[in-house]
Amino acid sequence: MKRLTLALGISCIVFTAATTVLAQTPAPPAAPAGAPAAPAAAAAAPAPSKIDKGDTAWMLTSCALVLMMTAPGLALFYGGMVRQKNALGTLMQSFIIMALISVQWVLWGYTLAFGPDKGGIIGGLDWIGLRGVGGEPFDAYSKTIPHSVFMLFQMMFAIITPALITGAFAERKKFSAFILFTLLWATFVYDPLAHWVWGDGGWLKKLGALDFAGGTVVHISSGVSALVCAIMIGKRRGYGHQPMQPHNLPMTVMGAALLWFGWFGFNAGSALEANALAASAFLATNTAAAAAALGWMFTEWATRGKPTVLGAASGAVAGLVAITPASGFVGPIASIIIGAIAGLVCYAACNFKSRLGYDDSLDVVGVHAVGGTWGALATGLFASKAVNDAGADGLFYGNPGQLWIQIVAVLATYVLAVVATVIILKIVDALVGLRVSEEDEVAGLDLSQHSETAYTLGGGSYSEFTSGSGAYTEAIRAAESKARPAH
Repeated sequence: MKRLTLALGISCIVFTAATTVLAQTPAPPAAPAGAPAAPAAAAAAPAPSKIDKGDTAWMLTSCALVLMMTAPGLALFYGGMVRQKNALGTLMQSFIIMALISVQWVLWGYTLAFGPDKGGIIGGLDWIGLRGVGGEPFDAYSKTIPHSVFMLFQMMFAIITPALITGAFAERKKFSAFILFTLLWATFVYDPLAHWVWGDGGWLKKLGALDFAGGTVVHISSGVSALVCAIMIGKRRGYGHQPMQPHNLPMTVMGAALLWFGWFGFNAGSALEANALAASAFLATNTAAAAAALGWMFTEWATRGKPTVLGAASGAVAGLVAITPASGFVGPIASIIIGAIAGLVCYAACNFKSRLGYDDSLDVVGVHAVGGTWGALATGLFASKAVNDAGADGLFYGNPGQLWIQIVAVLATYVLAVVATVIILKIVDALVGLRVSEEDEVAGLDLSQHSETAYTLGGGSYSEFTSGSGAYTEAIRAAESKARPAH
């Protein structure tokens, strides 16, 4: 913990100092009045950018909707699926990511992701500390909303993406390791990938890859990184031998419903205007989620004999994941097909993990890696310029080349996520260790990492379980003997 504190402290000092210096550096002076115009100005100038109040209001609303997807949405969705002794620890991870990435994005995340291009790979440090990111539009990204609003909208994507990964290592990762991993992953995986796909000059953007709201940037990157985490951190103790049922499915369903609601800001907001394209993306999002919930439910019903509430909720999320990259490029019928297939395929993937032998606690790989991959490829099949003339036609509209571009984007995302996540996990393991001790894992993350309990049992403690003997009893006693914070 001391090494983590030292590492974070040094990082904050360095970036804060750099931010302060650059923020105080005066911007280049404007050309004096009456100065001769540059030769390029002889051509007809494009229409000047103008802030639209309606677009700005819609985008601020979308910012709030997407932030809500992390907490309470994802926090409740994941928190209900873990065992009771890990409920608070799981909620805490989603909650604290909102704080951690909000600061990282302001200091250096945004400029790395969307700053002036450096070779198509990364953004420059020109906007470190949000220097130069103000109330005027930045034409390369949006002409009708303030640059600061675009930055805020993208911040919400940067927040939820690493939060998705936490479902793969739920119930066994050190909180200190989680903090350090999140900070490094956001900086070295999310920020470069966002620049590749969405940044002005990014190489995948110039290649023509279509990702309307984050199939590659958000879902494939988090899902593939989740697989690496599940393998490298290892299985939960007792996995495959002890029951590990969700402790609160009503909480999970409420979380899924909030995710569905917030996803309208996620996808429809990515139009960056309150216009017909936003309405089309809104419709596609809702349609795909509905089709996927039904697809998962009927598949489970046919194979297991009964439809489950958790399955229906997971299916809806799978459909939302799959439609994300395609939402601004496809119509309602394509949305039904994409969603229904996502429900079936993601259900199969989540059930297949037991044969592969890894412990993805909350099925991040099956839903986000598989669903995101299908969605990105489906965009190359169903995209139509009749829906969005700024996009491209897909294979089914006479352009097979778009499918190959989507395949390149998917493979590039896989490579970056796998290689960088492996390196980051090895660094974190060397500095603070990745997972809690056996004693702490048996006691649960709530007590061992936070000295708190989610629910009151016997007056607010686990004392009723500590009267006997055995490994569980000893672990509880050891965890409860640690100093508890005063509130």
